[in-house]
Amino acid sequence: MNHFTIFNTPILSWLFHLLSKLILRLAGWQFGGQPPQLAKYVLIAAPHTSNWDFFYFIAMAFLFRAKLHWLGKHSLFKGPFGPIMRWLGGIPINRAQRNNRVQQLVELFNTSENFVLTIAPEGTRAQVSHWKSGFYHIAVGAGVPLQLAYLDFANKRGGFGPLVWPTGDFESDLVKIQQFFVPFKGKKAH
Repeated sequence: MNHFTIFNTPILSWLFHLLSKLILRLAGWQFGGQPPQLAKYVLIAAPHTSNWDFFYFIAMAFLFRAKLHWLGKHSLFKGPFGPIMRWLGGIPINRAQRNNRVQQLVELFNTSENFVLTIAPEGTRAQVSHWKSGFYHIAVGAGVPLQLAYLDFANKRGGFGPLVWPTGDFESDLVKIQQFFVPFKGKKAH
């Protein structure tokens, strides 16, 4: 996989950093925490309730100079927007096909020197009763930690929370992870 993204383009990355800082400040958003200084991890982005989440998470990535990749439905990558979405770090996922995505993403971690993968564990913007487990199995399979990151639209704040090393006990770890996100509200209330 080609890891060339806008985050690896020095001048544009710097310009987008400044632009994101200005736009977020004018919009009244505040951000805290820091991404880990690790070469590889899975970034959990939650809550995911709106298309606006993408804009704010990308702006947050530029603000913190985090070089990340993200998963998006394959239809976003069709036509003229495909190259742009890939340049923004996107990896297309066709949800209709079952093709062992977890193992494919573990292999990306294993064959990459630096790789940060952003995943919305809800798997959709719609309200869900439970999170999908793929993010966890990718982290366990690749031997990387989970970095918790949030957007709280109710208070116009976002940032990075704790780094969580999966223990292998999904149910127990999930309770702790979801507890962190309880205070944060997505753009659309569910």
